[in-house]
Amino acid sequence: VQLQASGGGLVQAGGSLRLSCSASRNRFGANTMGWYRQAPGKQRELVAEINARGTTNYGDAVKGRFTLSRNSAKNTIYLQMNSLRPEDTAVYYCVLFGTVPYWGQGTLVTVSS
Repeated sequence: VQLQASGGGLVQAGGSLRLSCSASRNRFGANTMGWYRQAPGKQRELVAEINARGTTNYGDAVKGRFTLSRNSAKNTIYLQMNSLRPEDTAVYYCVLFGTVPYWGQGTLVTVSS
């Protein structure tokens, strides 16, 4: 399984970004996928996950600001990030949960104050 993430960058506080993650795996829709993030000096934390039924789960820090969706026809998930804050600055990692978790290469999101 290969995961290709894109969409990171530099944005001012209060702005928006959209991250995308495309999976090479067949039967994409049967897997839970999501995003985790890791800021310097901190542990990796949940941002959002979406399961095969489309049910989403968000980390407390992003609830109400971020929205995760999936397009099974394109084997892609999207993370819409609104009202970004400097504390959202981190490397964001896409993950697909198969028999083991498959991690993408990470994309850097930097939010300036």
